Amino acid sequence: MPEGLLKEKFGHAGFREGQREVVDGLLAGRSMLAVFPTGGGKSLCYQLPALMIDGVTLVVSPLIALMKDQVDALRARGIGAARLDSSLSQEEYAAVMDGLREGSVKLLYVAPERLANEGFRQRLARMQIGMVAIDEAHCISEWGHNFRPDYLKLAKLCRDLKVPRVLCLTATATPSVAADVCREFGIAENDHIQLSFHRSNLDLRVSPVAAAERNELLLERIGGIEGPVVVYVTLQHTAESVATFLKRKGLAAQAYHAGMPAEFRAGAQERFMAGEIRIIVATIAFGMGIDKADIRAVFHYNLPKSLENYSQETGRAGRDGKESVCEMLACGDDLVTLENFIYGDTPTPRAVRNLVDHVLRLGREFDVSVYELSTVNDIRPLVVTTLLTYLELEGVIEATRPFYASYSVRLIRDFERVLAGYDSRRKSFLRKIFAAAKEGRSWLTFEVDRVAMETGETRERIIAALVHLEEAGDVALKKGGVRQGYRLLDEAVDLKEIARRLDERFRQREQADLDRLGQVVALAQGDGCLTNFVTTHFGEEIGECGHCDRCRGRVPEPLPRREFPDPSDDDLTMIQSLRDEKHAALSSPRQLARFLCGIRSPAAGRARLTRHDAFALLEHLPFERVLALVEEGV
Repeated sequence: MPEGLLKEKFGHAGFREGQREVVDGLLAGRSMLAVFPTGGGKSLCYQLPALMIDGVTLVVSPLIALMKDQVDALRARGIGAARLDSSLSQEEYAAVMDGLREGSVKLLYVAPERLANEGFRQRLARMQIGMVAIDEAHCISEWGHNFRPDYLKLAKLCRDLKVPRVLCLTATATPSVAADVCREFGIAENDHIQLSFHRSNLDLRVSPVAAAERNELLLERIGGIEGPVVVYVTLQHTAESVATFLKRKGLAAQAYHAGMPAEFRAGAQERFMAGEIRIIVATIAFGMGIDKADIRAVFHYNLPKSLENYSQETGRAGRDGKESVCEMLACGDDLVTLENFIYGDTPTPRAVRNLVDHVLRLGREFDVSVYELSTVNDIRPLVVTTLLTYLELEGVIEATRPFYASYSVRLIRDFERVLAGYDSRRKSFLRKIFAAAKEGRSWLTFEVDRVAMETGETRERIIAALVHLEEAGDVALKKGGVRQGYRLLDEAVDLKEIARRLDERFRQREQADLDRLGQVVALAQGDGCLTNFVTTHFGEEIGECGHCDRCRGRVPEPLPRREFPDPSDDDLTMIQSLRDEKHAALSSPRQLARFLCGIRSPAAGRARLTRHDAFALLEHLPFERVLALVEEGV
């Protein structure tokens, strides 16, 4: 019975709300969708039935750190769990494979990107998979707030593998996104289990504030809070400047963002969890998998980019059930930056056409570098990946395998001494491939395809030899130049028509992201219950919560926003001078507008144009206003 295992393996006397319905549905062989708010106990919904279902449970999770924490926790309970990610050594990877063959691994955690490997998909097809659990399942909907391209392929994979049951888990599915998930995985209406998003211990507040006054207001608010605090910001440099401001005021604060070295981020998180740091000032890079129960306040220093983000981030407060404050310091000036992020991700129609035309002329079997496609076509890497995924979903191409294009080798021992331990055939082979490598000051670079062509050896044998030398302690090895292999499935595709459809999808996504940002503004300026506004977004109307700013009678105010004048004559002269320079990276109106707004792009970066005096010249103006100026030829 589930209750016995629940107590024995997880130490719980009973199920939390919603868990029993999900577990029973899975044990009955049905696919389920669990929409539980942050901290609602989603993981148990697959960890428990995984122990009662024949075969392995494949858990698709987006974060390596989160996978590692969950696997370590399960192993500590005596449960056979493992993960496959880029941090594993060859020996660790082989050990996981052995565990799967022997049946000792019941839960296997992987990132969605691993499923782009045809060899791994074939290995899965030979395994008995009892269940697939998909964490952050809202990512499979391209209309979700943090769509990840590789998630789109999961439904087809589950169908191809004939998976008997799928569990989709998320904390932030709107009704339309939930409908997408249920349709893709064939989940019945009654098997969509959704808990209330109303957390009665969270006090939602909105304080309109001018940008220049935000630091002092934050300081004042934190002064009224006892206990740990999280401050969310949009930009990395804002995290640094706000943390520095708070430290100068005598508070134990620390910045946290993706631009910091991994060890710095880990150290900041550990000190915050241990209580050595009271305030963490973070971008959205902080939070997933953070299970600190006593966070007493979450402040949004900048506007969140969607209600889904807002819900996730406020949901990290008060997990111990005690009263906690969630306050948005709402300033309209933030909208320019947030909108520019959105516009920066939308490629030009010409860029979409060029990329599609290039990729579909590479032959039946081909490989590409996302980085190279990004710089050549002036499309951000994630958007390139999205385009390639769209082509897969259209049945035009199929991913085969990712691989490294180059290996850098540094000899730890003299080369002749390394060769001394091998027979004459092996010595001859090693001399031949090392002679074909490019020499640097300290490292030799093996561009594997070129070395294979020059030597007549297979790339597999060359790589195996380098890895063996590393394992023997003879060389240090660095991998680089990740490429993804593909197979062309439809040679008769209409290039113009498919490029048009893909461009239209990006326009729709841009508008959807802008609409999501508009919902945040509507929350901040609306006159109804704040809590009900958020829960209604997720399909749950609660009326009035009785404990938010609006329910207490605080009257809404328009968000303060500075008015900026049109560009000066000097600005217009500089823009015309920039046009006259005829940079290829700025040849379309959209490219030029992005540049003037300070939105970095791959082509402008490669041309080193971000050092130009005109870069970010009009960053204070909304993108649409700058685009209109550029299109008018001003």
